[in-house]
Amino acid sequence: MTQEFEMTDIGLMSYYLGIEVKQPDECIFISQERHAREILEQFKMINSSLVTTPIEVGIKLPKYEEGDVVDPLYFKSLIGSLRYLTCTRQYNLFSVGLISRFMESPTITHLKVGKSLHYLKGTLDYRLFYSSSKEFKLQGYYDSDWAEDVNDRKSTSEYVFFVGNTAFTWSFKKQPIVTLSTCEA
Repeated sequence: MTQEFEMTDIGLMSYYLGIEVKQPDECIFISQERHAREILEQFKMINSSLVTTPIEVGIKLPKYEEGDVVDPLYFKSLIGSLRYLTCTRQYNLFSVGLISRFMESPTITHLKVGKSLHYLKGTLDYRLFYSSSKEFKLQGYYDSDWAEDVNDRKSTSEYVFFVGNTAFTWSFKKQPIVTLSTCEA
């Protein structure tokens, strides 16, 4: 694996394993724009129409959906590519995590939901921004649904934590047990 460095008008830029780091004075930008573009080309979605959200709001996907079966290798390749992009695109965690649940027997319905590449195309230039700050206020946001999975009634939770205005950790996780209350979820 090689690492490329080039000087740009905003400072030093490096590209390593699909992650681009640009570091002008006093801040850092981290993105995966080039890698996202490669994924769109690989899955022949570079000329697709744009959508405003990574997944339809309130969607419920049954595990054994009626319909044509999709090639599992193609589906796994799509999911793996999208999962890697969550390193810099935490807003995609929910949609990628949801469709990851159907890798053993994906159908056309699952594939259509997995084509959040329509959303990806409109967010190619999105990046994480980190700057120096004297503000060290820790903020965290947590959300959980309660038994929303139609297949096993398990809850899904997610969180993001900030120091100042900078997100430094985030997660999306399906709970290992069925919860009996919203507090437990």
